[in-house]
Amino acid sequence: MEFSQYNVNTLMEITSRPDLVFVRGQGSWLEDNTGKRYLDFIQGWAVNCLGHTAPEMLRALNEQAAKLMNPSPAYYNEPSLQLAQRLTQGSVFDRVFFANSGAEANEGAIKLARKWGKVNRNGAYKIITMDHSFHGRTLATMSASGKPGWGTMFAPQVDGFPKANLNDLDSVHKLIDAQTVAVMLEPVQGEGGVIPATTEFMQGLRKLADQHGILLIVDEVQTGMGRTGTMFAYQQFGITPDIMTLGKGIGGGVPLAALLARQDVSVFSHGEQGGTYNGNPLMTAVGVAVFDVLNAPGFLDSVQARGRQLSEGLFKLSAKWGMHGERGAGLLRALVMDRDDGPAIVDAARKLEPQGMLLNAPRGNLLRFMPALNVTEQEIDLMLKTLDGVIAAMRG
Repeated sequence: MEFSQYNVNTLMEITSRPDLVFVRGQGSWLEDNTGKRYLDFIQGWAVNCLGHTAPEMLRALNEQAAKLMNPSPAYYNEPSLQLAQRLTQGSVFDRVFFANSGAEANEGAIKLARKWGKVNRNGAYKIITMDHSFHGRTLATMSASGKPGWGTMFAPQVDGFPKANLNDLDSVHKLIDAQTVAVMLEPVQGEGGVIPATTEFMQGLRKLADQHGILLIVDEVQTGMGRTGTMFAYQQFGITPDIMTLGKGIGGGVPLAALLARQDVSVFSHGEQGGTYNGNPLMTAVGVAVFDVLNAPGFLDSVQARGRQLSEGLFKLSAKWGMHGERGAGLLRALVMDRDDGPAIVDAARKLEPQGMLLNAPRGNLLRFMPALNVTEQEIDLMLKTLDGVIAAMRG
């Protein structure tokens, strides 16, 4: 089907999209309306942790769809209980609230922290977040985010989100006052440029939170579910957070997210949190299937191995072309370039023939890589070789 036959004007204009329509995908590959294939190293912005049309997810969807899709969150259902048990047994948290998106999970974390502040800290409501952070696109999560310009985009913004600097403990300490209820951060800033928090900083935040009687919230919407080489990124820092949010990879491509908290932080009263589709059995059945694949013996070891391969390959490319290195954790990585040609590289890679490649440039001088967690050694080698060719064609 030709692109001109699609009435794309029926969709609201929210971003610039290329003139192609994806029609099918499998593993690390997508196919568009002309039959052209693309090696996908975006995977829905780290959403498709098992790649496209993962067989485990298909089985879970088909089996659950034939049994029960949505009895209402006013009642218990088996898959949501199964997934909640897996998440709590595999983490330091005791309670789970299922949501539909990472932004909704983060909105829930903000509400829970403020409710906890009302109960335990005389109505304290401020949540210290980080400059250049990204927590979602609702009004509250945009206000919490440190993305430039977001504070005034839909003014007035939601009050109560002073900004500190990642890996600068003093900048956090200076912002704490009687109205502070929590510190919230991504263990690796994704949109901010794939910048990992240091172990010293994370452990310092935990101590600081304990000293002042406030909460530590980790936004693991992008880093959770194996993305950084462990099931949850906080596990690499030797800390116990009070609240954690998950999204993206938890559903492997279906709309699913989660808010997790320790028992003594779970202070919602009836009616204060909910949602029509939250925790529905169709989505949580997929979540169970995804969790079980990630938790299988050897899977996360493979993620770590592929992460090392990708890191080493990007470092070699950086050295070859005089760039500024690479950074990240597991299979969330970035190539830091010496000039602002990231968007041009993304465009050229997509237009390659006979096969294209999908990359992401969150900043002009940065390429971000978020492949499926089961990406193969050969696919990483192919991506690196293809990227080298694109750079060579652009730079002569």
